[in-house]
Amino acid sequence: MPIEYVYNTDFSLSDEFLFSSWLNRVVLSENFNLGLVVYAFFNDKELKDLNIKHLGHDFYTDILSFDETTGKNVQGSIAISVDRVKENAKTYNVSFENELLRVMAHGVLHFMGYNDINKEQKIEMTNKENLKIKMFHMEQ
Repeated sequence: MPIEYVYNTDFSLSDEFLFSSWLNRVVLSENFNLGLVVYAFFNDKELKDLNIKHLGHDFYTDILSFDETTGKNVQGSIAISVDRVKENAKTYNVSFENELLRVMAHGVLHFMGYNDINKEQKIEMTNKENLKIKMFHMEQ
């Protein structure tokens, strides 16, 4: 499958094939095709440094998406802060896995044209994320 994982921390996915299979279904469910998508996992400081370098944003974030989608072919790079995902899971009282799934889906949803700039878009994005998380759990 055209998904690659890069680990810049001591974190790693328990089953890359399971996550890749799910992400492929997420993309297909939106009538897109999966091209090369790279998920890179970082700590807070490294992702903040990337946020400053690429977007000029001097703050911590859970995800940065670098979209290279062309037409219906989803591709790009997604950088995730494992530290932020852990913190957000505590804040929102959900499991780490659930929050990780949310962030991973969030990145590819951006590649398929979904945004979260205003209130309406945030609601739509959250609803899409919830549907995609359910898709993961239905396969287990």
